[in-house]
Amino acid sequence: MSVQAYLVRDEQRPPDNALLQVVQRGLRSQPKRLPSWLFYDDQGSALFEQICEQPEYYLTRAEIALLKEHAGDIADVLGPDARLVEYGSGHAIKTRLLLERLEAPVAWVPVELASEALRLSGERMAQYFPELPIQQLSVDFTRPLRLPVPPRAPRRTVIYFPGSTIGNFDEREAAQLLRKMRGEMGDNGGILVGADLKKDRAIIEAAYNDRAGITEAFTLNMLARLNRELGCNFELGAFRHRARYNAMAGRIETHIVSEREQRVRVGRLQVLFREDEAMLVEYSCKYSLEDFAALAAIAGLAVQHVWTDPEGLFSLQYLTRSGAN
Repeated sequence: MSVQAYLVRDEQRPPDNALLQVVQRGLRSQPKRLPSWLFYDDQGSALFEQICEQPEYYLTRAEIALLKEHAGDIADVLGPDARLVEYGSGHAIKTRLLLERLEAPVAWVPVELASEALRLSGERMAQYFPELPIQQLSVDFTRPLRLPVPPRAPRRTVIYFPGSTIGNFDEREAAQLLRKMRGEMGDNGGILVGADLKKDRAIIEAAYNDRAGITEAFTLNMLARLNRELGCNFELGAFRHRARYNAMAGRIETHIVSEREQRVRVGRLQVLFREDEAMLVEYSCKYSLEDFAALAAIAGLAVQHVWTDPEGLFSLQYLTRSGAN
């Protein structure tokens, strides 16, 4: 069977007027906040790949160690003839470890907003798995998905959500997203989701404040993107990255902080930033196993299996509909 690579739709970002409305609404709110999906233009996606290589960023290393240890067990649970629908596939480095162990997968459906990352991951995966049907979706995975028709009937559809991206949503949003996945996976499907675990504050904070400054560049690229795409005039040197762990809430809270009082043009809106004013741009929630099971239950899901890396830093959890076997 030849490689099947389909680009089903291209929704790299909303139209400029819709993007402008999102940004203006966030900058009018008190306190100011912008959605974290604004990080992931092509430049932001490339910077995030560099973050994953930093020595402080334990998450990727822990997840890769987990998959090297447990990919066979995970594949046994998912079973043969599975269709793997991957949210936020990026460069799909970890996905290969799983696909190598799956028995007769029906298709890999990477869902990725950054079109360049999607193209590169598709080309790379086609080299590793020349017989694997690849059905690419360049869309925002938080919106309802119209999955492509599979090349043959899958035994089950598995929504794969690697990394710790579920932690970028607050509890209400995360439950809503899991509920959406529950609908997309079908009655016999499942969700394989990465969840970062609670641990020492110093380990967590170091991961979001690497010494090389890659995370800061990634954060401030959000402002550079708004300058490029909306004609804003953010002066990047007048803002700084700040990421701190809120132990009470169990999450990293990332802000862009104004170094001085200044005004920024956003469309026709002039936005005042006070000195040291912090604009929220991302949550990164950390979970205990009990926390995540409770979150899954809100979405009508039950945790069937949990795998962790040898150091117990990170987890992959397999969810099915509540009451399912």
